[in-house]
Amino acid sequence: MFKINDNYLKLPGSYLFSTIAKKVSAFQAANPDKTVIRLGIGDVTQPLAPAIIDALHGAVDEMGKAETFHGYAPDLGYEFLRTAIAKNDYADRGCDIAADEIFVSDGAKCDSGNIQEIFSVDNKIAVCDPVYPVYVDTNVMAGRTGTYDPKTEMWSDVIYMPCTEANNFSPELPKETPDIIYLCFPNNPTGATITKAQLQEWVDYANRVGAVIIYDAAYEAYISEEDVPHTIFECEGARTCAIELKSFSKNAGFTGTRLGYTVIPKDLKCGDVMLHSLWARRHGTKYNGAPYIQQRAGEAVYSPEGKVQLAKQVAYYMNNAKVIKEGLQEAGYTVSGGVNAPYIWLKTPDGMTSWEFFDYLLEKANVVGTPGSGFGPSGEGYFRLTAFGTYENSVAALERIKQM
Repeated sequence: MFKINDNYLKLPGSYLFSTIAKKVSAFQAANPDKTVIRLGIGDVTQPLAPAIIDALHGAVDEMGKAETFHGYAPDLGYEFLRTAIAKNDYADRGCDIAADEIFVSDGAKCDSGNIQEIFSVDNKIAVCDPVYPVYVDTNVMAGRTGTYDPKTEMWSDVIYMPCTEANNFSPELPKETPDIIYLCFPNNPTGATITKAQLQEWVDYANRVGAVIIYDAAYEAYISEEDVPHTIFECEGARTCAIELKSFSKNAGFTGTRLGYTVIPKDLKCGDVMLHSLWARRHGTKYNGAPYIQQRAGEAVYSPEGKVQLAKQVAYYMNNAKVIKEGLQEAGYTVSGGVNAPYIWLKTPDGMTSWEFFDYLLEKANVVGTPGSGFGPSGEGYFRLTAFGTYENSVAALERIKQM
């Protein structure tokens, strides 16, 4: 008789955004005359930039000719894309990352879930609270998190690092020593950031205790303040303790096109074993590479035209964030985020849980957001809105909330 991986049975409920989708579908079925504005999931709305479209067309044409046709991609990704990434995202920022330390994939979400496979199940993880659910859920699936307490909504073998108003939604060094530390800055869901000096403290700590930092920098393109690092490799010593996850979804609108990459320096070792070698083995065994067409589109992100066009898109979304944040503040809400990230993190009205506010907002204003409790226990009493909608919908949603 076959057996299942019963760690999956430990997962409480469904994935956060699946639950939201079901609730919204049920509401729309019951209220077909009402128009729902979605500011919940962090999906982009602006079309791909012209430079990217041109690259896609060119790559498609190449695939139609025998002399320029491409089959399986190289394990790490095409050299042209990895070289562009190494120069623009790292060398130009003074960071020592080589092209062969970059692994191209179909997105940061997959990599953030799969990266835990190269670590022993005995490792203890530390996560920010609230946190992007994939970090925890994939470790649950692997059997690394212990038992779940429905009262506290916490796992026994996970180290939670509360990110609250009291500490500006930035985690403090944990009292219990972790083996793997998940950090995401600019943060999803709170929109918070930390300075380079603060990140350096984490790098120094990880090297001191022998931990590895898995650093999710998916939103770095939205950073507007000078002292906020765009990559963990701006910090001295990061090559011996950090793995970085990056995405083309938010900076270039690739949520439906799918492209991302992971950086694992060759200096990052467990004893004599390079984590780079382990991920290369996993990558080559389980993955056949992002399509050539997408990788050519990714290369266009770093072209002079692409940079100009994408800077305008980022500014468009951040203007939405400013409109939403300032409007909510005028309406009396306590709000953070929305400066270096396209997320607005607000306190729910007194006496309302996150899910109660979700239902209230959907029913009264026909606006969809994300309950903070879906990101962890410290998210209770908070709510996330995204600036990735259109400007018109952002303004309309704000007016509905004000009138609610």
